Amino acid sequence: MSKYIIEGGKRLVGEITIGGAKNSALPILAASVITNSVSTIFNIPKIRDVDVMEQILESIGCKVNRVDDIMTIDSRPFSEIRIPEDLVREMRSSIILMGAMLARCGQVEISYPGGCDIGPRPIDLHLKALKALGADIKEAHGYIYCCAEQLKGCEIQLDYPSVGATENIMLAAVRAKGTTIIRNAAKEPEIVDLQNFLNSAGAKIYGAGTSAIRIDGVDKLHGVEHTVIPDRIVAGTFMVASAITGGEVVLKNIEVEHLNSIIAKLREAGCMIYNNCTTLKIIGPKRPNAVESIRTLPYPGFPTDMQAQMIALLSLANGTSVVCETIFENRFKHVDELVRMGAKIKTEGRVAIIKGVKELTGAKVTAKDLRGGAALVLAGLAAKGTTIVENIYHIDRGYQDFEKNLASLGADIQKIF
Repeated sequence: MSKYIIEGGKRLVGEITIGGAKNSALPILAASVITNSVSTIFNIPKIRDVDVMEQILESIGCKVNRVDDIMTIDSRPFSEIRIPEDLVREMRSSIILMGAMLARCGQVEISYPGGCDIGPRPIDLHLKALKALGADIKEAHGYIYCCAEQLKGCEIQLDYPSVGATENIMLAAVRAKGTTIIRNAAKEPEIVDLQNFLNSAGAKIYGAGTSAIRIDGVDKLHGVEHTVIPDRIVAGTFMVASAITGGEVVLKNIEVEHLNSIIAKLREAGCMIYNNCTTLKIIGPKRPNAVESIRTLPYPGFPTDMQAQMIALLSLANGTSVVCETIFENRFKHVDELVRMGAKIKTEGRVAIIKGVKELTGAKVTAKDLRGGAALVLAGLAAKGTTIVENIYHIDRGYQDFEKNLASLGADIQKIF
């Protein structure tokens, strides 16, 4: 099992270029199935979740060619409606294949999805929406069977602005008969990127980035070239890496507009941040300030995917901080591991109370999910002594060459296989 060995205490300095967004690349790759053509996607991150999506596409008959950060998908040979259970269990985002395959051929068989164990993430919203569009859905033996002769547009009111459900509806409705309107839609930048891809391929979608999205169904889509947006969570993680080490790091190829909530909280913590549209410099403080309150919320609120990294930073702050996790109920698994490193953190339900300490000490810790694992690495960068982070396959799901990029900024970190 792979692990990181980190010698803490090194100040990070330098420049880093941010790659494509995992949470944008995955739905766009799923969308390529609908085109029945050849699509080329640029700025694809080299991460485990993308590897799994590539295997899924190949398993249903698509031809995939990948060179560096460019992936070409030929979905014309598409031939299989059943998605392999082992791949679905490895990655939750595989659920968005439901909408794409219903749009392509009107049938899909898929098991319940896996991914990080960060609390219940029911797919009821997805199934309810697909049924509203006219899909017949049966659940048996751990599998979901969906079919529809012709999906029909309708108005869908989401009970919660779920990113995955919004994407699934967009994918399913793009070839439905008539108009579909999603109300209380997710507003994340990745939704806008999916709209841009689909519209370039011939779809008629309006309103992504707002709470109401309109999809006018079309007969067919065509192949397209598209560049994935930068990963705002990877950018935020490197911002915290600079902050927690008192470093000075420049991030290139970013969308600053996507980072506003993260920038605001890091400034509260005492960081100096300078930016233009696509570049940002962050200078970390000698010791972070405590932040009175962080509350995770759907975009444009503070992202749940940055909660763990901020808790690592605030564990070293001068004072007491409070973090409230409103999105997932089981997303404090990293806290016990940080406590092993000397952090003083108490959790009560969905609230974490962090009393800052002057220093963390290196320890053997275990990554239990993607973002929590990244947070442990950040803590190790600032800790006194040696930190060993195990189970880093979680981190590989969402960060390309994480240890190499950190080492390029001056971190003392090795990946041991």
